[in-house]
Amino acid sequence: MRDVTNAGAVVSDRIGRENRGAGFTLLCVILQWPPLVEVVDTWELPPVLIERYNAAGGEGTALCGIFPEIRRRGHQWITPYFCGDFDIMYLLVLATPVELILVGVCCSGRGDETDPYAEVSLQPLPEYTIPSDGVTMTCITCTDRGHIFLAGRDGHVYELQYTTGSSWQKRCRKVCLTAGLGSVISRWVVPNVFKFGAVDPIVEMVVDSERHVLYARTEEMKIQVFSLGPNGDGPLKKVAEERNLITQRESSYGGRQQAGSRAPSRPPKSSIVCISPLSTLESKWLHLVAVLSDGRRMYLSTAPSGGNNNALGGLNGLGTNNRPNCLKVVTTRPSPPIGVSGGLAFGALSLAGRSQGDDLSLKIESAYYSSGTLVLSDSSPSAVSSLLIVNRDPSTQSLSSGSLGAGARGSRALRESVSSIPVEGRMLFVADVLPLPDTASIVQSLYSELELCGFHNSWESCEKTSIKLWARGDLSTQHILPRRKIVIFSTMGMMEVVFNRPIDILRRLLESNSPRPLLEDFFNRFGAGEAAAMCLMLAARIVYTEAFISNIVAEKAAEAFEDPRVVGMPQLEGSGALSNTRTAAGGFSMGQVVQEAEPVFSGAHEGLCLCSSRLLLPLWELPVFIIKGGSGTSDAISEDGIITCRLSVGAMHVLEDKIRSLEKFLRSRRNQRRGLYGCVAGLGDVTGSILISTGSDLVAGDRSMVESNKRQRLPYSPAELAAMEVRAMECIRQLLLRCGEALFLLQLLSQHLVARLIQSFDANTRQAMVQLTFHQLVCSEEGDRLATRLISALMEYYTGPDGRGTVDDISNRLRDGCPSYYKESDYKFYVAVEYLERAAATSDTEERENLAREAFNNLSKIPESADLQTVCKRFEDLRLLNQTAVFLNSMKAVVRLPLQKAQAADPAGDAFNEQIDAAIREHALSRRMQCYEIVTNALRSLKGEALQKEFGSPIRPVTQSVLDQASRKKYICQIIQLGVQSSDRVFHEYLYRTLIDLGLDDELLEYGGPDLVQFLQNAGRDPTHEVRAVSSVTSPTSRMGHSRVPVASNQIKYFELLARYYVLKRQHVLAAQILVRLAERRSTEAGDTPTLEQRRQYLSNAVLQAKSAGETDSFNVSARAAIDNGLLDLLEGKLAVLQFQIKIKEELDAMASRLEASPGRSESTTNDSSPDNGHSGDASFVLAVREKAKELSVDLKTITQLYNEYAVPFELWEICLEMLYFASYSGDADSSIVRETWARLIDQALSRGGIAEACAVLKRVGSHVFPGDGAMLPLDTLCLHLEKAAQERVIAGVEPVGDEDIARALLAACKGAIEPVLNTYDQLLSNGAILPSPSLRLRLLRSVLAVLREWAMSIFAQKMGTSAAGASLILGGPFSLGHTTVLNQGVRDKITSAANRYMTEVRRLPLPQNQTEAVYRGFRELEESLLSPFPFERL
Repeated sequence: MRDVTNAGAVVSDRIGRENRGAGFTLLCVILQWPPLVEVVDTWELPPVLIERYNAAGGEGTALCGIFPEIRRRGHQWITPYFCGDFDIMYLLVLATPVELILVGVCCSGRGDETDPYAEVSLQPLPEYTIPSDGVTMTCITCTDRGHIFLAGRDGHVYELQYTTGSSWQKRCRKVCLTAGLGSVISRWVVPNVFKFGAVDPIVEMVVDSERHVLYARTEEMKIQVFSLGPNGDGPLKKVAEERNLITQRESSYGGRQQAGSRAPSRPPKSSIVCISPLSTLESKWLHLVAVLSDGRRMYLSTAPSGGNNNALGGLNGLGTNNRPNCLKVVTTRPSPPIGVSGGLAFGALSLAGRSQGDDLSLKIESAYYSSGTLVLSDSSPSAVSSLLIVNRDPSTQSLSSGSLGAGARGSRALRESVSSIPVEGRMLFVADVLPLPDTASIVQSLYSELELCGFHNSWESCEKTSIKLWARGDLSTQHILPRRKIVIFSTMGMMEVVFNRPIDILRRLLESNSPRPLLEDFFNRFGAGEAAAMCLMLAARIVYTEAFISNIVAEKAAEAFEDPRVVGMPQLEGSGALSNTRTAAGGFSMGQVVQEAEPVFSGAHEGLCLCSSRLLLPLWELPVFIIKGGSGTSDAISEDGIITCRLSVGAMHVLEDKIRSLEKFLRSRRNQRRGLYGCVAGLGDVTGSILISTGSDLVAGDRSMVESNKRQRLPYSPAELAAMEVRAMECIRQLLLRCGEALFLLQLLSQHLVARLIQSFDANTRQAMVQLTFHQLVCSEEGDRLATRLISALMEYYTGPDGRGTVDDISNRLRDGCPSYYKESDYKFYVAVEYLERAAATSDTEERENLAREAFNNLSKIPESADLQTVCKRFEDLRLLNQTAVFLNSMKAVVRLPLQKAQAADPAGDAFNEQIDAAIREHALSRRMQCYEIVTNALRSLKGEALQKEFGSPIRPVTQSVLDQASRKKYICQIIQLGVQSSDRVFHEYLYRTLIDLGLDDELLEYGGPDLVQFLQNAGRDPTHEVRAVSSVTSPTSRMGHSRVPVASNQIKYFELLARYYVLKRQHVLAAQILVRLAERRSTEAGDTPTLEQRRQYLSNAVLQAKSAGETDSFNVSARAAIDNGLLDLLEGKLAVLQFQIKIKEELDAMASRLEASPGRSESTTNDSSPDNGHSGDASFVLAVREKAKELSVDLKTITQLYNEYAVPFELWEICLEMLYFASYSGDADSSIVRETWARLIDQALSRGGIAEACAVLKRVGSHVFPGDGAMLPLDTLCLHLEKAAQERVIAGVEPVGDEDIARALLAACKGAIEPVLNTYDQLLSNGAILPSPSLRLRLLRSVLAVLREWAMSIFAQKMGTSAAGASLILGGPFSLGHTTVLNQGVRDKITSAANRYMTEVRRLPLPQNQTEAVYRGFRELEESLLSPFPFERL
């Protein structure tokens, strides 16, 4: 494909240069050549006609003419038309002085179908005869749409309108198109005898079918321009009229003085003898040519801007859509020279036979111009009249296109050749002999879309359209068009004249064994490249000829094509490639840049490029398919349009034959070692290294490396240049072979109706087909892909459920006709598809199994060619049959075939090589991914997810799966197991990712391969932190301390799966480490931040895994080491800190909510110790609280951060105490921080809810930090603080406080321990400095009494097996003596002693007895009850 692509670039460049060809003004005629123009046949007129002509003195014959459409002579041109009553093909228009008559013309061919116009008959049409109304018609013309225009001697233009009509309507009528109302009245009212005004009759009318313009010429040499509307069917409208055209140019272009003549005293006055439209192929600026009687040609334009004088033959300018609005002369060419020979064997126009006094200027009686050819009837004083035939010199193009032609210039001037033919009588009419319909239809099909060929009018017949191509010149059309022929009608008879093309002249030279100098002159005249191209066409027999090319001519042409004496040898461009760097004075010049010479190939290579480009011109850059019908274009596919091949089957067949003949000739010369192939035969196999390696590769072994980049490279040797040219020609041969195969494929597709084959294609594929050019079809991967898709549709047509045959029916044709598009691997593929179709259709289980196995075996041999989406879907369909053997084969095919194709698509393993270029690696990966997608699509189908792209055949509809869930899971597991067995690690990663995306986590963890752990680690790993093996764990503290790293949201899933995998494999330590990393990950994107609850869940699971490791991994040394190093303690500590963070966040959220709910109103009732106090109306404080809460949600904080940045600033004293207790704080000897924090907590509680709230806080917090070392629960401080507050509140009457409230709170904080509380009260009561107030001491004694009673009750409850409350109920009832036996005598003695001591303390208080009596009595009763035989009776 690389060689074909390179050759395609050469052809594209050559086609572009061919379309920009230039001309020369040099005129060179070789007299020894065969004539350019010669008469091939003559016919004499019947004697009666000659007598009538002589009797009339040459008058009355204006309506004689030739009918080229039916190849007959007659009295006027005819127009195509079909009449329903008769098989009429044309209409013949007859004009007499009395009436106008339409006659039907019927044509029929011979039995051999060689001439469709062999029999011509006329059909009278009486209903289509009308009177002429006294107007004599001077000329008649028609348009391609059937409009008939007549010019009358009265100077007006008429239209003959005809229709099928009806019983009451005329079927034919004559309408005057140029006369006004006054002229109509005058014609009917005033007799002609009274009309004395001068009349200028129209003598000639011509129609420009491309631009839809009618031109008329009058006797007084006026030229009138009429517009026929944008499409040629509008009303006739005069847009311009000029009567002084000759006068405008007379002063500048007088009669041309010929060589050897004396100047006449006064040039004769010229007149216009002929006008003819110019096709758009000839010029887009110039529209009309007028031939003068002295042989000059005036080129006129109807455009407002006249362009340039060199526009003749140019392709730039106005298009056909610009309407005419003027008429002006743009340029004038001189008359043909007198005294030159056109190379004819007879009748050379010369000065011989003319006297010195004769006027040597031309006297043109009549003329004819068509497609670049001009025929002049010269009646200058001589013995015999002559015809001058002027046409483009064919060597004009050749010298411009040849790269070796000397003196190549860029002039746009036109060079012409002049030939002279003697003729008897006066020339009356000339017409082109149209090509046969088959040839014309092929030419029109090929060139109709080429803008360069001017085929714009779809109404014009293909025969008339094809002759326009002659204007391009013979060199570019002689391979497809026959020799040009014209028929000349004179007063004495008719003769057929043929124009020999350059290739006909070359053929004649080769046939006649002409001297070698003539052949060399031919090559010099046309250039080595152009002449070599003609030799190549003769040798390959691809030129259009009437006679068969003999073997002798073909062989001589081949020898000339390979002869280095005429085609040259490859050489370096210019002779000064290694120019001297010394100056003329002997010095050394450093300033001149010496460019390296480029190789220039011989004329043989140039000729091959020319020949190939001209064959491919009508195909190369044009679309292969078009839309017929509907409103669609190449940019938007029409739903009602039909896509079909642009070219007809016949045209493609002709081109294919020519291209294959050319390729066959080149292949035969290569095999025979002819020409340059023989020169390079000694360098190696011409089909091997020479044709593949580049020029520099050929000489790499013969030359040393260049030591300096300043040193100039030595030129190529002749052998190297020959090898380079052979390689280039071989590339073109391969391109021709590929083009021939492409044309064969397109013909085959057309025969099977392209629209039917592509009916199931999606819109994008159809759009790509419509935009596909032939160049892309041949040289691009996209073209190859679309061709494969079309072949697939064609094979489906044969092998589908309603197929029309078998694979072998069409495969043989494809393998023979286009092996590069349909290879042997394709054949095996479609055989496998046929097997699968048969397997799906059969009901025999064994046969179905055998067919599925055979299909799999065939596909395994051609993994690179298999259309996996098609075959895997068919295997999927077989899977639905739920048969074990078929199922196994189907699953193997679905998994292994794509993997085999992936390996074939990347045989070098570029996808695994990280050392190569990134672009190459990505390309290899993408090709593998396309194959992997087939397997993953099968998983998606089984999972029940809808695919973006239908998984299955592009033609057959997808069968809906009806499997139950258990079957689905079984098939999914089977695919995973088969996929894991592959050694393709890239596929493993693709498979694992797909399973994760589909939510098949359990199946992945259960059936994943040994590389699953590595995949999960790599997919979820941060570049600087990776999960290591258990054996590397030395210090879990250091490891966990650095695990707080950013983790992207797409990595979380992989870490979670990795943790689950470790749990499944009982590797609990590794699972715990992964879970810790997930818990401590930092967010990297907005929206992927885990909540604190999710983090807590991760850490809780990590703690659970660490505990499990300690229980189950007793034999795992590494796991045991991790546990011994404190992994569990570390994880539990992290979890505790996270719970502190959660508490703080909840407190901050609640605080912000309270502040927002109560604006302008403080929650404090007694003091300012509340954190909410003073900020309830401060919006900035609320915002700060929210911001801090948000910070806590984003990331994990250390316990230091939580304490200093969140808990303390927002006065969360309860949480502060818990954190200090958790951290085992011992920062000061007297525990001042703890005491201060407790004091602030109690004050905060008092401000919120008084003593009751403070006691509740004490119970809650104290029980959490007790027993500890005593520093975290300063009972003395708490007791004194609460008792003082209670005393103050009671005195102030703010809050009633019970005697037992504080005591019971302290007991609850100590978890029911009596002695610490009692000791605290003893310590306070013993220090008079602390309690100077008797009232406060009395309050403490009341609390002591409550403690002692509680102590007694708790001891009794413990012995009774009940709670303290239950003991109170028991003691509230009758108490038997036996109960005393259960009391602990030692505890009773302690309580008795304490009661006695405190009773004494009460008596010592300096307070009135009425205040102390109740307390004193309480101690005494407690003492008595303990000493009495019925203890607790009075409690």
